[in-house]
Amino acid sequence: MCGIAGYSLRSASSLERTLAAQALLAAIAERGADAVGYAYRQPGVAYPTIVKQRTPASELLDRVTVPQEVDQLLVHVRDYTKGHPSIAANNHPVRHGPIVGIHNGIITNDDELLAPHSCARAEPRMTVDSEAIFAVAAHSRNDARALEHLRGAMATGWLDAREPGVVFVARGSGRPLWIGEGRDGVFFASTKVALEVLERYLSVKLKKRELTEGRLLALAGGRIAREERFRPDLAYVEQNPLPSVRAPHERDVCLTRLRALAA
Repeated sequence: MCGIAGYSLRSASSLERTLAAQALLAAIAERGADAVGYAYRQPGVAYPTIVKQRTPASELLDRVTVPQEVDQLLVHVRDYTKGHPSIAANNHPVRHGPIVGIHNGIITNDDELLAPHSCARAEPRMTVDSEAIFAVAAHSRNDARALEHLRGAMATGWLDAREPGVVFVARGSGRPLWIGEGRDGVFFASTKVALEVLERYLSVKLKKRELTEGRLLALAGGRIAREERFRPDLAYVEQNPLPSVRAPHERDVCLTRLRALAA
């Protein structure tokens, strides 16, 4: 299991961007401790800023910094399956061409999907399966139906340099994804609890729902601009599924630290 989270905010929102990022990170920290990372895109800048490292979330939380003008964020904690975390390119956020993305799940046909693309596996020894999602997104121009080529389990989010105002989120099968809509924008996270942590520390109120399997959302300007359907891989059956809580100590440490950061 991994954990994903992020947001699309209204540009007029006064919400504290760094604290929102820290709250989301602390709230998903329990889902993996093999690596941690986040990405944000500043207005007028095509490519996102990416920060990631091979540590648990607790070793990054205090140093998370998101400029106040940023309205788009991705956050990830990793419990790796394919693609060893000692290779930085395997850790999330993952880049493929114009796409920077995060993923919770496992893609079983990644090598097949990546083989035709010359920009795939650009970094030596890169093997992470998640790159296949972002290759499909890049080469289909974010077409929901193209996600039907993916086999396995998936909850994911990404930014596309060609669509500077949009955060894409999608849920296939086998992994949870929650959406929270509020006055300041739209938030997403692997768990409902993560959105509740955000509400508590940012003093916001969200309308929360679990995203249905086979849905792609385009978030823009702090709202859901588009929702599309696709057929998820319902045939995939995970052998020996892992528990969702993989690093309970990280949860406790990060939430304790978050209380101090929000004070």
